[in-house]
Amino acid sequence: MPFCEVRCAYCDFNTYAGLQALMPAYVRALCREVEMIGESAPEKLAVHTVFFGGGTPSLLPVSAVKRILDTVAAAFELLPDCELTLEANPGTVDFEQLAGLHAAGINRISFGVQSANAHELKLLDRLHTFAQAQTAVHNARRAGFARLSLDVMFGLPYQTMAEWQHTLHAVLALNPDHLSVYALILEHGTPMQAAVTNGQLPLPDSDLAADMYEWASSLLAQHGWHQYEISNWARPQTAPESPMQQCRHNLQYWRNLPYLGFGAGAHGFAGGARYSNALAPQAFIKRMQAAQPRPFPASPACVQRTEVSAAVEMNDTLLMGMRLTDEGVSAKTFEARFGTSLDAQFGGKLRALQDRGLVDWTPERARITPGGRLLANMVFTEFI
Repeated sequence: MPFCEVRCAYCDFNTYAGLQALMPAYVRALCREVEMIGESAPEKLAVHTVFFGGGTPSLLPVSAVKRILDTVAAAFELLPDCELTLEANPGTVDFEQLAGLHAAGINRISFGVQSANAHELKLLDRLHTFAQAQTAVHNARRAGFARLSLDVMFGLPYQTMAEWQHTLHAVLALNPDHLSVYALILEHGTPMQAAVTNGQLPLPDSDLAADMYEWASSLLAQHGWHQYEISNWARPQTAPESPMQQCRHNLQYWRNLPYLGFGAGAHGFAGGARYSNALAPQAFIKRMQAAQPRPFPASPACVQRTEVSAAVEMNDTLLMGMRLTDEGVSAKTFEARFGTSLDAQFGGKLRALQDRGLVDWTPERARITPGGRLLANMVFTEFI
């Protein structure tokens, strides 16, 4: 959903401000893409997660979200416990909209809160206030959402440890079920990166950012939160039989398992290929209007398709799986999937990383160490 009211200063996603007039045509094109890929699949595919990402999906009318979900349900087999997530800006939703989204079938909401400090929200070009975020969380619970995720950011220009601690304490007080805790990355081409390059903003202190990450990890552990990925935590279980609140959709990415991407700039991995769609919403709409069927999993909007070799898929599985701090990459699962062992394929690299204290490698699994989390890119690059 590539629509935003304002493009945030740090964002390098495929998003566009001021194109909301395209939404009706875009939704029609998107639904057509879902139908076409569903029809081209070798069988009616079972789906265990649906994720509306952006951009700002909460700018869509509830009727449009319902139409898309109905189209997905017709094209695929939605499993009974399907996780259906929608990302939302806290300043773009009210109780009626949230209640409508819940009634339409969305059962997990993800709010981009980012900070509890007004000056940091302004620095990031966020349109909401923290008071609006508090209200949005309250309204989401009233609307019936039992699964609620919040995003926060650290390592910002000028940010102090005290300000970061205030944000995390304030967010925990909202009693979410899931937290995504991200370090700011100065992406090339973003206004914030340009401001740092031009000396208008200071370069964030990477040592302080590391301290912020370690403090957050310690605090969340003290409160019983389960860190299952480098930047993601799930709320402690209230009872042994209660489900973990991990994001099942993102687990599919990190396990390097197939997923389908729909819409402008969407990426997918299915049928042994990675593919991506045209970036601009106008180009996406035009391509889908002149719809000529393409072999699964591509649609007429696809502009790039790359067949994935077994060697690349094995490397990708290690690269992504190392993000999973607890699960890592299972030796048994890897061998069942690829017909070769972790040791045979990556033994030398894993031993070298283990010797440097970055990876914990046992007969059962390979996973990143707590110390390795701060140097994760040194691990990931070994598998590119």
